[in-house]
Amino acid sequence: MKKRAVLFWAQLGFTLMVCAFLIVPVVLSMLAGVTVNYQNGLESGLTLRWIGEVWAGYRQTIFLSIGISLVCLAVTLVLGVPAAYVLAKRQNAMTRAIEELLVMPVAVPGLATALALIVTYGGAGGFRTSWTFILVGHVLFTLPFMVRSVLAVLSAIDLKTLEESASSLGAGFGQRFFQIVLPNCRGGILAGSLMVVTLSMGEFNMTWLLHTPLTKTLPVGLADAYASLRLEIGSAYTLVFFVMIVPLLLAMQAMSRPRKSKTAKADIGEE
Repeated sequence: MKKRAVLFWAQLGFTLMVCAFLIVPVVLSMLAGVTVNYQNGLESGLTLRWIGEVWAGYRQTIFLSIGISLVCLAVTLVLGVPAAYVLAKRQNAMTRAIEELLVMPVAVPGLATALALIVTYGGAGGFRTSWTFILVGHVLFTLPFMVRSVLAVLSAIDLKTLEESASSLGAGFGQRFFQIVLPNCRGGILAGSLMVVTLSMGEFNMTWLLHTPLTKTLPVGLADAYASLRLEIGSAYTLVFFVMIVPLLLAMQAMSRPRKSKTAKADIGEE
């Protein structure tokens, strides 16, 4: 027992050290965003001035990032869920090759993908200078995560038997897809949505090449703030980013938890 207790406390201590190594820099960075003068530390006092300056100068990047990430989510849902369904139904050499090709944008550096988009579509003036140009890059980058998440769930269930049973009862393709397939892959859709939104909102490498002065996203604005303004403003920008992203992560994770059925609740109540 004593040996187990020592092992437990050693593992706990190591875990806490790793957490501190990862979390403390983030906390200090956000703390700098509400400090009057970071060089003088907390003795200089706390202020919301820097957050106000970030909001005044960079709020358009915040709204643009939210808009792009939500549109990116909608596009990846429309493209990714049906693609995962087809890949799950037809397991052969061709679908496996297509699945590997879908992962290519993740394996290729974001700068290379952005350069390829500029070379291909850079001549289209209106498209090149609009936020939809960034959206295309984000969809290419995030689509594999949606497809893989949904495909993993569909591959774990007996999809063929479920569809055949529904078809024998007279269900058409639309009924089978929306009432059988989608409810059974809900967890994969929510997990993929979580990754798509967070990756799109935080993507920097590709966006750095694709953006224009009028289409700066939140990460690009953050880099600009750290490079050209006071450290306190850049840190305040980081604080704004966390305030935006953390509630979103918590909400989507809560949605992805399996819900207890009414039957299960009734059984628990009877016991």
